[in-house]
Amino acid sequence: MKLVIAEKPSVAMSIAKVLGVKDKKDGYIEGNGYIVSWCLGHLIQMANPEQYDDQYSKWNIEDLPIIPNEYLYDVSKSTKKQYQVLKKLLTSKTISEVINACDAGREGELIFRLVYNQSKSTLPIKRLWISSLEDQAIQEGFKNLKRGENYNHLYQSALARAKADWLIGMNMSRLYSCLYRQHYSVGRVQTPVLAMIVDRDESIKNFKKEKYYVGELNLGSFTLSTGRMDNYEIVEDLVYKAIGTNIKITDVIKKEKTTRPDLLYDLTTLQREANRYFGLSAKDTLDIAQKLYEQKLITYPRTDSRYLSNDMIISTINSILGKYDFDTSRIKEVFNSEKVTDHHAIIPTSSSMEYDLSKLNTKEKNIYDLILNKTYASFGYPLKEITTKIIYVYEIQGDTYEFTTNGKVVVDEGFTKYLKQYKKESKEEILHDVNVGDTFEVINKEIKEKFTSPPKHYTEESILKAMEIAGTEFIDKEVEVERKGLGTPATRAGIIETLILKGFIIREKKNLLVTEKGIQLITIVADFLKNANTTAIWEMKLYDISIGKFSEQEFLKEIEDTIKSTIQLYEIVKKKSE
Repeated sequence: MKLVIAEKPSVAMSIAKVLGVKDKKDGYIEGNGYIVSWCLGHLIQMANPEQYDDQYSKWNIEDLPIIPNEYLYDVSKSTKKQYQVLKKLLTSKTISEVINACDAGREGELIFRLVYNQSKSTLPIKRLWISSLEDQAIQEGFKNLKRGENYNHLYQSALARAKADWLIGMNMSRLYSCLYRQHYSVGRVQTPVLAMIVDRDESIKNFKKEKYYVGELNLGSFTLSTGRMDNYEIVEDLVYKAIGTNIKITDVIKKEKTTRPDLLYDLTTLQREANRYFGLSAKDTLDIAQKLYEQKLITYPRTDSRYLSNDMIISTINSILGKYDFDTSRIKEVFNSEKVTDHHAIIPTSSSMEYDLSKLNTKEKNIYDLILNKTYASFGYPLKEITTKIIYVYEIQGDTYEFTTNGKVVVDEGFTKYLKQYKKESKEEILHDVNVGDTFEVINKEIKEKFTSPPKHYTEESILKAMEIAGTEFIDKEVEVERKGLGTPATRAGIIETLILKGFIIREKKNLLVTEKGIQLITIVADFLKNANTTAIWEMKLYDISIGKFSEQEFLKEIEDTIKSTIQLYEIVKKKSE
């Protein structure tokens, strides 16, 4: 018998169906030479400090740093029953090999290996690596199972990440909580995200609006305006005194503008646009996308790639794009195997084309339709527009002042026809045919008083974008690290929710606002804990571990040394203040 372990029951059911496994048991399905079971997410967790020593049950600075010689792991209480099922199967003499069918990525590898190691299994491991739960994808995956040892470095990278997060969380949370007698939660990812929100809110709070002026000349069919002018007397002299009742157009610039479509969705881009169009939180979008994936309506959602692999060209064109007139030049843009990491971009599945979408609830249908329309748009023709800029230049006492207006006419809506339902309809700014030298009567003159605007509060859309690009300037552009920015596509939603749950930020309509507790934490933590560049540097090293160029031990040693030096610094400060 061969044992297959998936990450979730729904995925296990899809695999069992394809393998012809039908006999349901308690915690697994059996038949046709296979046993298919599941993990229920993280069955095994890293043990808390008090499980190493009772003294850690109370938080004391004197006990820091907590750095285990050997890390301990715990079976999650809520899923202990399922772990016992897996342990029995993993140590059964009737099983010849185990197939790791957990999600194809760093965390999926960790989930499986921790269960495998905890059970003390010695079964040979094979790896299923797929991006879709469609029957054909599962069949192809089982025909091309990989050797488990091929993913040892990926596992070491995942384990190094987990241990480092544990070290930071357990030591730094205790340090600041004890020092300031307030319960603080510190994390490698959540703390720099909080710092970004604090910085933005502080910028808004300290913002001082500045007055400026815009001079306008109403010519009847259109209006010419100056740019920002800070001195009222100058704009007053120019508009009301210097310029007469007629003006002659100095220049007319016409250009044809071509805009090519965007790439397909990765998870973060999907979450951002779902927040913008539907007001959904990042977590809601992920949950909905996961459900659509388990219903075989979309491909794997937890992806950070916006490309498709080259071997998908024929199936994608035949099953999804075939009935539409699409731009064939987009094929070489969208299909690029070298830019696909663990998983390709999110697209509808072939089977979803025949699915009765009326079975979906409103939110599910919105997300599915958004993914479908994005797919059509990504292969659509360019948007073509004619832009016109009319310019009048007035010279006074050796200084020149420019009055302008802009117009835009859509010649071919191209790919935008698939997405216009999500965007506010913009009026075309059609300008009458105007030529250089044409003279116009000034119907009215006006000076408008305006003020500069403060930065906008972060919304889930904008913080997701900020998390995605944070620290990326420190990543070697030649290296495709597994994760860029703060967090992963799958964890960013959870990070936002954690910050809310722990009272560091609040959600007010679409805005994310910092609380007093959040400000206090960012005020006291060490710079490396609130700097997004720390994560970028970590990810470079985790990538090196995943390809065998750097060791887990070296990486953890660096983290341990940073923690020790931070604790020592606060001990020195404390002694000086006593």
